[in-house]
Amino acid sequence: MTAVAPTDLLSASAVRAKADELLARAEAGELKHWRLDLSALAPCADYVAAIIRKRYPTLDVPFHARWRHFVFSGKDIWAEIRDAAAWPDAHARARAEFDLAITSVLLDAGAGGAWRYADSVSGVIASRSEGLALASLRLFEWGGFSADPSDALRADAEALARLDAAQLGNAFQVSVRNPLAGLEGRARLMKRLAAQVDVRSDLFARADRPRPGGLHDVLQARAHDSAVSAPAILELLLEAFGPIWDNRPALDGVALGDCWPVDGLGYVPLHKLSQWLAYSLIEPLERAGLRVTNVDGLTGLAEYRNGGLFVDAGVLAPRDESALMRTYDVGDGFVVIWRSLTIALLDRIAPLVRERLGVPAEDFPLARVLEGGTWAAGRAIAREKRADGSPPLLIHSDGTVF
Repeated sequence: MTAVAPTDLLSASAVRAKADELLARAEAGELKHWRLDLSALAPCADYVAAIIRKRYPTLDVPFHARWRHFVFSGKDIWAEIRDAAAWPDAHARARAEFDLAITSVLLDAGAGGAWRYADSVSGVIASRSEGLALASLRLFEWGGFSADPSDALRADAEALARLDAAQLGNAFQVSVRNPLAGLEGRARLMKRLAAQVDVRSDLFARADRPRPGGLHDVLQARAHDSAVSAPAILELLLEAFGPIWDNRPALDGVALGDCWPVDGLGYVPLHKLSQWLAYSLIEPLERAGLRVTNVDGLTGLAEYRNGGLFVDAGVLAPRDESALMRTYDVGDGFVVIWRSLTIALLDRIAPLVRERLGVPAEDFPLARVLEGGTWAAGRAIAREKRADGSPPLLIHSDGTVF
C-alpha cells in the first residue's frame, strides 16, 4: 500500500477503478466476505424502474442532490427562502447556497431510526435524511451558522467554531426521547470545518470573513469557457475538506477522508459525502452561470440505501449467514467492500434501468438513476423487509459517514 500516492486515491476515477476491480474479484468468487449473484440484477432493475415511474410518472427526474430533501409535499422550502431574499448578484446567492449545501451535507450522516424533527413553521415531521435536511435548513435560515446578525443566510468560520453539541442538539430537537446518532461527531465536524476554512485562505477567504461558500469563487476562477467538470468539483472538495475528517486514514501526511485500507486489497476510496456534496453544488453553479460537464464522471454513492438495495434484492449476500446480525465500524473490511461493490453495481444497473424506461443515457445520467431511483428503491425495499425500514447492515454511526 505504501507505493500508492495520495493523489491516486482522491478522485472519482480512483473510486470507480477500485470498485470495478472489486466487482471483477467478486465475479471470480475471490472476495472473502461477499458473494455476488448477477442474475438478481435484472429483477432489481425492474424494481428500480417501477419506483421511478411511480415517483416521476413523466420521467422528469432531477439530479440526486441535497436540494431534493428540502421539498415536502411539493413545497420547496429553500426555494421560497432563497427567492424571497434580496441578493446583490447571482454570485452572492451562490455563495449562500454553497454555505447551506456544505453544512447540510456534512450534517447528513445517518440519524438513527428513533430521531424525528418537528418543524414549527410548516408542521412537517421528518426523520432520517429529510429530517436532517430540514433541521439544518432552519438552523441556517435563522442565522445559526452566521457571524453577521444582519445577514442570516450564510455560514462563517467564526460561527461554526462556536457551535457545540448542546447548541446543535437543541436546534435538532435532540432529547432522551428523541436521540440523534453521532451528535458529538457532527458538532466536532463543524468545528473542524471552521478550522479548515480559517486556515485555507486560498480557498475560502472572502473580503468580509472566511466562509465555506468561498469555494464558489474558486470554481468560477478555474472554469474554462464558463464550464467546470463535475469530477473537478469533487477534487476541489477533497482537497478543501480532507483534513476535517476525524479518525480517518492518512498517507504521506495527506488526509484521505472516506478511503480505507483493507487487508489484501490496498486502499479502497469511496468519498461518499464528498460526492454527495459535489452533486449538490451543480445546481447553484448553474444558477450562477456556469455549465457543469461530465456529471457521469462522478460515481454512485456508497451509502446504506444504495448498498442496502443490492443486499435486500439478493445481488449481494454475505458468505457468513450470521454476518448481518453483527454491528460494524465504518472501516471494517466487510463494510468497505460492500460499499465499493455498491458503486460498481450502480454502474451496472443504470443501463438496465434506462432500458426499462426507454430513455437514453445522455438524457438520464447516473445522477437521475440515483434520485429516481436506486436510493428510493433501497428505502422502499428496506421497509418491505424490516418493519422499521432499517438497512440490512448494522453500523456504528459516528455522525460523519452514513
